[in-house]
Amino acid sequence: MSSSTCKVKLITAPGFATDVTNEIKNELPSLLSYYVDDQCHWEIKHVIDPLTGSTGNTREILEAILKSIKEDQNDYLICLTDLPLFHNSKVVVSEAYEEENIAIISMPGLGSTPMVKRVRASIIQLVSEMYLGSSDEDRKKAERRLKDKIKDVGKNGLKMVDGNIIAGKKGFEKLSPIRREVPHNGEKTIDVRFTIPSKFLGGLRILTGMVRANRPWRTFPSFIKVLVVAFATGSYAVVFPSLWNLTNEYDIWRMVLLSFVSIFAMVIWIIAAHRLWEKPNNESNNLKRMLYNIATFFTLLISVVLFYVNLFILFLFAVFMIIPLSMLENKVGSAVSYANYFYIAWTVTSFATIIGALGTALESEETILTATYGYRQRQRYEQLKEKEEEKETLNT
Repeated sequence: MSSSTCKVKLITAPGFATDVTNEIKNELPSLLSYYVDDQCHWEIKHVIDPLTGSTGNTREILEAILKSIKEDQNDYLICLTDLPLFHNSKVVVSEAYEEENIAIISMPGLGSTPMVKRVRASIIQLVSEMYLGSSDEDRKKAERRLKDKIKDVGKNGLKMVDGNIIAGKKGFEKLSPIRREVPHNGEKTIDVRFTIPSKFLGGLRILTGMVRANRPWRTFPSFIKVLVVAFATGSYAVVFPSLWNLTNEYDIWRMVLLSFVSIFAMVIWIIAAHRLWEKPNNESNNLKRMLYNIATFFTLLISVVLFYVNLFILFLFAVFMIIPLSMLENKVGSAVSYANYFYIAWTVTSFATIIGALGTALESEETILTATYGYRQRQRYEQLKEKEEEKETLNT
């Protein structure tokens, strides 16, 4: 039997969605052949479009992509966005429109689970829905086909649950399962939708997914200048016996409290200094604005905790190198051990964060801003305007 050619276009928002797609696009042809149709030659094309990351309106994304990118009636289009999507207050993970062969995946809806694996499974599931059909009868046929391959499924890392591979039943999936829905209320642009039924657990999942999409670990290089200044400030204080005596008198609860105060103070300072808090306006959606702000807070919290841990390690090394144990015992006036080094480093890390770091500008403001949803959306709106202006220039 001669094989036909099936084209799948992946349209991604710039940034995280594009990076994940780059990791999986080369293996998709063999996986689609294995899970969907081995008589079809699958071709993958990757397109980056800022529209998929500039609006949270599903229909607007689908219609715009159909108008601007679809070239052939047999093409399968899958949009990956890093924006949260909702339907009737429920978190939407993905949607597919079988008639037009177009689907969309909201990466935050996948939560903080291994993203590459989940996106890969979602793409295969959605292509299967569009290629084989999304009706109950079509899904039963697809389920029987997958069951025939169940013995070999493990080698590809994808498992079947109730005839679907987009959902799982391990770990957090037990608490926040993904539900497959077929709209019956007259929706003409959606044939199948995957959602999180629970509003609370869906909100928790989407927040963790948004923080992951912000990639807080990538903001750490922006703290290098702050780290240097904070370490220099704290190193000066380390040589004074007054700090040793102060640390020796501190209870653990006071040191923990000092750590929390220093970390949260730095997070709040960064938000205020760089105007990262999304304010209400006529065009903003209150729910999404709240999600953006919470995601920004936790993204920065993770970044500052990484900063704090690295600063502590530097001070711990410095304390061991600078302060002889005999001198420490002589100045403190009580029995000491190497545990005192740990407490001195802990205390000076908190002080240095508050005194030194909060008065210093970050190395790269652009990196911090890019880790927030509001700023990324404004950037993508500007990119869209530039593209439209270029088109108008060419037409004239």
